[in-house]
Amino acid sequence: MAVFTPVDETDARALLADYSLGELRALRGIPSGIENTNYFLTTSRGEYVLTLFERLTREQLPFYIDLMTHLAEHGIPVPHPQATVDGRRLAELHGKPCTIATLLPGKCEMAPLASHCAQVGATLARMHLAGKDFPAYQPNLLGVDWWRETAPVLLPYLNADAAAMLRDEVDFQVAFAASAAYRQLPAGPAHCDLFRDNVLFAGTREAPELGGFIDFYFAGCDTWLFDLAVCVNDWCIDHASGEFRPELMQSLLNAYAQVRPLTDVERDSWRTLLRAAALRFWMSRLRDFHLPRPAQTLTPHDPAHFERILRLRRDGEPLPLP
Repeated sequence: MAVFTPVDETDARALLADYSLGELRALRGIPSGIENTNYFLTTSRGEYVLTLFERLTREQLPFYIDLMTHLAEHGIPVPHPQATVDGRRLAELHGKPCTIATLLPGKCEMAPLASHCAQVGATLARMHLAGKDFPAYQPNLLGVDWWRETAPVLLPYLNADAAAMLRDEVDFQVAFAASAAYRQLPAGPAHCDLFRDNVLFAGTREAPELGGFIDFYFAGCDTWLFDLAVCVNDWCIDHASGEFRPELMQSLLNAYAQVRPLTDVERDSWRTLLRAAALRFWMSRLRDFHLPRPAQTLTPHDPAHFERILRLRRDGEPLPLP
């Protein structure tokens, strides 16, 4: 999330005229993140988030909007896109597609306990199962094809050692994606970006209550094991070193497996998908760091964090799956 496109109260009132969400009470930009323009939108009827899409096209957006609607209507705690008076869930502001979705309760927990990780794991598994009958398809746009196309663009910014690792890992992941084992991995709609700052918790630290998953605008159809690996690579590590914290990892994985047991092929592919998840975020952070876009409020993440994690996943043994 960031503020790329300024929106004032006059703009917000004009947009709200197409909805039945009450009168504008407050509008406040959300500075964190790097992809879309986001505002907290308070009306006389409730709290919402206004999102203007800076990269995704109008043709791509129905997948995300419909997926969130599908999940919300199946009891998964996600933002629920609101419809205009004539039934549209996608509107337009300053020439850009936009949506208004419900604001979920809680705040991010950046120093999770095992209890937080267990709720994330169980809810992620529920989300995967709820998406099984979602009819639309869109690939993970930052998946294998993007890795192969983007690596040559990033190589000039890397030293020789990092460039060699990038080439080797992309080749390895491309080969795995063409394998019979990959085709056997359960797949479907996936969040693909379920970091600590994309999950909200209410309650207290000692007795947390998961408020919901947010920011679905990197979602796509991918293997569910990749989605789980993305989550574990952020939730279950020591952030200074990138090493796993076993008590957090086991809590998250055990809770996930109690809802959706993992297959033998998933167990065999676990280390490979942990590497894939690290590669994806190393590459996207390299792009955002070296090839940034202008924005009013923009703080690129340090790509060295996921370079370090990828080296660990390539060299070390992950803890066994439950």
